[in-house]
Amino acid sequence: MNRQTERKIIVIKRQTRLDDLLYRHNTIEQARFYVESLGADFNDYVVEDKVYKQALTSAETVLSEIGRVQLLERSFLPNFLFGNEDLVIVIGQDGLVANTLKYIPGMPVIAVNPDPNRNDGVLLPFLVEDLKAITTEMMATQRPLKEITMAKATLSDGQSLLAVNDLFIGPERHTSARYEIEVDGVTEFQSSSGVIVSTGLGSTGWFKSIVTGAVAVARSIGSTVNDAELTRGLAWDSDSLLYSVREPFPSNATGTSLVFGQITNQSGFSMTSAMPQEGVIFSDGLLNDAISFNSGVNVNISTAAEKGLLVV
Repeated sequence: MNRQTERKIIVIKRQTRLDDLLYRHNTIEQARFYVESLGADFNDYVVEDKVYKQALTSAETVLSEIGRVQLLERSFLPNFLFGNEDLVIVIGQDGLVANTLKYIPGMPVIAVNPDPNRNDGVLLPFLVEDLKAITTEMMATQRPLKEITMAKATLSDGQSLLAVNDLFIGPERHTSARYEIEVDGVTEFQSSSGVIVSTGLGSTGWFKSIVTGAVAVARSIGSTVNDAELTRGLAWDSDSLLYSVREPFPSNATGTSLVFGQITNQSGFSMTSAMPQEGVIFSDGLLNDAISFNSGVNVNISTAAEKGLLVV
């Protein structure tokens, strides 16, 4: 096959909902019976799967004329070794882009929306039909890049974890987290369902839903709240992070004064666990990539030196 280059093009893909059903139920007939017995529309799963896999096939066909294509399933991202000259293309939902950026900081990522009717595509600026032009321009370094600030959790035991959207610090299960929190030198012992620390990119995702819920509660009891200011979020390349404590519980031993705010490069933010077991820290919704946060362990949260790069 005649190619434009021998550079490797890594295409990051994901399992569809239908793939997950087939893994659990073995056959499409059993999967259909399970879904329809619950009153859901199984054809929606089938159509979604078909559209996504057609997009993958089309992308592979186009990219094979340009370079050496390798498909990579999302689950292999944490352990895959990328080459410095590899071109990385993500075909999937916004979350798949965030997962990819976390594991290859400093490497440009081309993000493709395979199904605009389903995906909002905040992080997916391109369609499959754009791939040939975009990839060719990237190889000629003719495409602009958007820098994305990441958060970093650094533990006292030497472990660390990056986040593109957000970090969760709290209990592995739906129980209370107990910890000491320190913000700008002020400490407080708290009991809550966990703490979310968000980047500028993540501030319009999970973090926004937390703030929106709090605003709705405040309004329901007659408080006047500037929700536009609270839910606006930060720029993707902001040097600041945002934090919010989920469901803080006031008691004689636990406080609720440090529950929301901004973390800058000049401020300090840390937590010390008081959970004997099942304390965790995970990023971007990936619990299977969590690190333990149990009694005595301290974690410092800051912006990361590493940056995500999204082709635009």
